[in-house]
Amino acid sequence: MSERFIPLIDQRHASGAAIAPELQGAPMPALGRLRDALGRPLRDLRISVTDRCNFRCSYCMPKEVFDKNHLYLPQSSLLSFEEITRLARQFLAHGVRKIRLTGGEPLLRKNIEALVAQLAELRTVDGCAPDITLTTNGALLARKASALKDAGLQRVTVSLDGLDDAVFRSMNDVDFPVADVLRGIDAAQAAGLGPIKVNMVVKRGTNDHEILPMARHFRGSSIVLRFIEYMDVGATNGWRMDQVLPSADLLQRLRSELPLMALQASSPGETAQRWGYADAQGQFSPALGEIGVISSVTQAFCRDCNRARLSTDGKLYLCLFASQGHDLRSLLRAGADDDALASAIGHIWNARSDRYSELRSTQAPNDAGPRRVEMSHIGG
Repeated sequence: MSERFIPLIDQRHASGAAIAPELQGAPMPALGRLRDALGRPLRDLRISVTDRCNFRCSYCMPKEVFDKNHLYLPQSSLLSFEEITRLARQFLAHGVRKIRLTGGEPLLRKNIEALVAQLAELRTVDGCAPDITLTTNGALLARKASALKDAGLQRVTVSLDGLDDAVFRSMNDVDFPVADVLRGIDAAQAAGLGPIKVNMVVKRGTNDHEILPMARHFRGSSIVLRFIEYMDVGATNGWRMDQVLPSADLLQRLRSELPLMALQASSPGETAQRWGYADAQGQFSPALGEIGVISSVTQAFCRDCNRARLSTDGKLYLCLFASQGHDLRSLLRAGADDDALASAIGHIWNARSDRYSELRSTQAPNDAGPRRVEMSHIGG
């Protein structure tokens, strides 16, 4: 087994140097038609509500770095629920239709149901309720599912990297049993938080033997299982290309046993390629369901990316692989009015040209570029 080297760097300033949003220049009102420099609209806002997590998955928050001495953000640095809601209102005015709460582990944020209820009162530019979702590791989902649904949450995505208990305990690195996550998924289904998605990060040599068992388990359950290529997010997960199982190889493994057929994307900017289970006649069977494949390393989808990310401390990131964020919290706490906030967001997005995954293949093998923000700070 090859050794894994993790850089021991100071994570107390995980978000890197912040960029102060410009308030000078022509105001940019929120008209719902915002586009970035590559013509991409703003449709999806991911909000990290905490930088804490109760798991220590090696690809996100490795224990070697996020140990008992790790300094998390102080409470005063976190956006309050009211601040999050106020910013979310401006993003919706610019065209956002979906809000995803993430972390860290979002269910560790105290009274998270209250934030869900506030966001559920907001409306998109066409007067509809936004699609409010949440990504979780499932550890607290069994006890929270009903309250989240009552507050207005519509769907959940659960991270689950294998069904084998030993593999799962090893990957979460806190000895948490897989059975408790499965109970959380059952509770979410019973509460009506669906359709549920389950995300599996596939790391070659670690859990890739769990691909078929996971597919067999969720086939026909109405739960969409999505396989994600192990990504080079942040600076602490010791990522190597030889640990990536390309989605093409993953699909070959699946199709050796389970007939699959390609499905159309369900919405513009969707990250996953959809594959449906085929019946005996070779036709897609809705009863058997579908899987998704997220090929963020081998098949970049930057050209359709319509996602913005708001960190726990109020910085706006324009890419999962960004090295700098735009400090919206400072504007909020300096007393900026809604028009100023909307204009700042508009100018930031309008200048966006990020496409890291498309450019990755043009970099020199050992050129990591500027240090990137950690996924635990802005969510996946």
